[in-house]
Amino acid sequence: MDQNIIRLFDEYTHKPLTREDFFKRLVKLTGGMAAAMAVLPLLESNYAHAATKPLDPDLIEEDITYPGQDIAMKGYLVRPKAAGKRGAVVVIHENRGLTPHIKDVTRRVAKAGYLALAPDALSVFGGTTSNEDESRGQFGKLDAAQNLQNFLKAFDYLKSRPESNGKMGCVGFCWGGALANQLAVNNPDLKAAVAFYGRQPDAADVPKIKAAVQLHYGGLDEGVNKGIPAYEAALKAANIKYELYIYEGVNHAFHNDTSAARYNEAAAKLAWERTLKLFKETIS
Repeated sequence: MDQNIIRLFDEYTHKPLTREDFFKRLVKLTGGMAAAMAVLPLLESNYAHAATKPLDPDLIEEDITYPGQDIAMKGYLVRPKAAGKRGAVVVIHENRGLTPHIKDVTRRVAKAGYLALAPDALSVFGGTTSNEDESRGQFGKLDAAQNLQNFLKAFDYLKSRPESNGKMGCVGFCWGGALANQLAVNNPDLKAAVAFYGRQPDAADVPKIKAAVQLHYGGLDEGVNKGIPAYEAALKAANIKYELYIYEGVNHAFHNDTSAARYNEAAAKLAWERTLKLFKETIS
């Protein structure tokens, strides 16, 4: 697919670009209405496959609430049926909210042997809806300080669970990747933080990180990647344990298998193997 179309879609999903303006520009890029309509399903997430996957018989899923900052936070919790203490992972969604895709990723974490919780950042607005444009617009209305506390309190909730061994990690994607970096800065008890194509924290805050950090970027993700050099330099200067991977020739959101235009199976599989390896080394 034309990279200019991918860039336009990334602009639409990350900046205040109306759907009407996005579609007008898409028609110009593709050469006509029919071509634009053919391309659109490849760009937009198709959650049908993720939503209809049967729950693994070895897992237990729950819709839970936990105390946030002046709000009852909603979340999706998945854990193995097998008894025993295990590490816990907070899974952080993209700027579309707690979608079927992120729930599927949460189940993958649990299947690997962890207590997995995906909080819904949009709990402050009643929770994620099926209207992606509405959900995306709500992210700009979140109070950043409150939102950070809402996710930090997810770790308190997980520690209170009888299945927890007290070791905590997180993994986030896009908006959630940026938040994973912020959680690493703000939670000294965090053992591992994995950020997929997430914006980087301020270099001055990097020395606060105590967790092992793992960073995954798409080589074509020009906007997010601008922040890599300063982040890596700060990690090195502070002697933070980190791994940084750039997957050449792939786009932002390459791990999202509900987005046909941007998903890259090989990069997604390799990045996920690396993620689980870090969790095994740090929180198992």
